[in-house]
Amino acid sequence: MTNHDEDEPRGGLDVQLAAELIEKAKAQGVSLVGPDGLLAGITKTVLQAALEAEMSEHLGYDKGERPAEPIGNHRNGSSSKTVSTEVGPVQIQVPRDRSGEFEPQIVPKHARRIAGFDESIISLYAKGLTTGEIRAHLAEIYQVEVSRDLISRVTDKVVAEMEAWRARPLDGVYPVVLIDALYVKIREGQVANRPIYAALGINCHGERDVLGLWVGTGGEGAKHWMTVLAELRNRGVRDVCIACCDGLKGLPEAIEEIWPQATVQQCVVHLVRSSLRYASKTHWSRLTRDLRQIYTAPTESAAQQRFAEFEAEWGDRYPAIVRLWRDAWPTFTPFLAFPAEIRKIVYTTNAIESLNARFRQATRRRGHFPTEQAALKVLYLVIRQPLKNRPNVTGKTPGWKAALNALALHYGDRITLN
Repeated sequence: MTNHDEDEPRGGLDVQLAAELIEKAKAQGVSLVGPDGLLAGITKTVLQAALEAEMSEHLGYDKGERPAEPIGNHRNGSSSKTVSTEVGPVQIQVPRDRSGEFEPQIVPKHARRIAGFDESIISLYAKGLTTGEIRAHLAEIYQVEVSRDLISRVTDKVVAEMEAWRARPLDGVYPVVLIDALYVKIREGQVANRPIYAALGINCHGERDVLGLWVGTGGEGAKHWMTVLAELRNRGVRDVCIACCDGLKGLPEAIEEIWPQATVQQCVVHLVRSSLRYASKTHWSRLTRDLRQIYTAPTESAAQQRFAEFEAEWGDRYPAIVRLWRDAWPTFTPFLAFPAEIRKIVYTTNAIESLNARFRQATRRRGHFPTEQAALKVLYLVIRQPLKNRPNVTGKTPGWKAALNALALHYGDRITLN
């Protein structure tokens, strides 16, 4: 059994070894990375030893030894090969056998990159770097020259994985589904702003997950949304309790058609944000304070009274804000019937907006995408690679147990934990 006392020396040895390597690099005047770097030399030694071990296992005897019995096959020299690694290019000697049956695993035949190098490219791509920027980064940090075409081929490997993800089966019931959109530039004959819609679901166990991504044309209505939501239903979503969205044209009608029992809730944060577009910045703080009085009201009748007071105060100056809230009232008021535990979850699409913030970070540097698939590929990689030590769109919903109890009281046996 391994205990803490046994682990501690090993950790200390790792630190000591790292410190010795750094000191050795300084003393010899060499860098840690790059073709002549210290880490490249160590990596070469490890890879070479691993290849020799693989050959020994393949033949049944070690290098320099003789087989116990004649086997008709033996070592037959080696061939030189340069592979890209995360510490720089490394030249290795790949051993050969006379019969040509040796198939190395750590550096497969025809492979020019060690496992982990492709993931580095994909990680940089997901962070928003263009193929040109990735190429320059690899050249500067690792002294590795790779082509734009190679980077495209590496990132294209995730396309099949992405399509399988977009078609995967989903849970039968989602207490909450949040839908939002961001705009990216896609060349379709000519460059145009195109919406990409993301649906985020929270299942009965409080687990958040992106259910899908869809590219729109910008002229969507109920017909378009029927196609999107029918796809979710066909993938297994038979019931949604609360669907929160940003008043997207045709979406409320499509939700009610696909899931007749669903409560359609307009995102309150979007409503407030849209209101401020009609107002002078000098009034923003007062407006947000007064609007907060409406959406934090304990009941719909109390909210109606506070809205009347808001209209009396601001109606003459900003009639467009009053009209905006009046038009949104049917999809805003369901929120007021929920207890505080549910309101915290559906009051805003913040969870999906944080995802959109990462989406925008990954897309803004590219100018435009050549195809829809290229845009979806980048967004999928953002979802696929969560940030370390940061809140992410996928994962557990904070305070879910209290919300689950409130949802069970409100929606009864539609909430299932099977």
